[in-house]
Amino acid sequence: MTNGAALLALAALAHPTRLDAFRQLLQHEPDGLSTGQLVEHAGLTQSTFSTHLAVLAKAGLVQSEKRGRHFIQRADIDALRGLMLFLAKDCCQGRAELCEPLLAELACC
Repeated sequence: MTNGAALLALAALAHPTRLDAFRQLLQHEPDGLSTGQLVEHAGLTQSTFSTHLAVLAKAGLVQSEKRGRHFIQRADIDALRGLMLFLAKDCCQGRAELCEPLLAELACC
C-alpha cells in the first residue's frame, strides 16, 4: 500500500457515518448488507448516504454488487488487511515481542 492509498482510506474512515457503515459491513461479512439496510441503520436519506458510500468505494474499502433489484455492499477485507499492515509494518523496530499484544487481540477476530 502506498502513502496515498493509506491516506485516502484513513480520510474515508475519518467520518462517523462512514466509519460506522464500514464497521457494520465488517460485522456482516461475507454476506454484506443491502444499501437500504445501511441507509436505515444510518438514519440518513438515500442520497446523503450514497455520498458517504461513494467515498468508501473510492478509497477501495467497500465493493458493491448487484443481486436482483438490490445492491449489496461488502467490506473489502483485503483493503483493510493492507491498511493494517501498512500501519503496523514498521512497528516496534523489528522487536516482535512488542507487537504480541496487538497480534493477540487481532487473533480473536
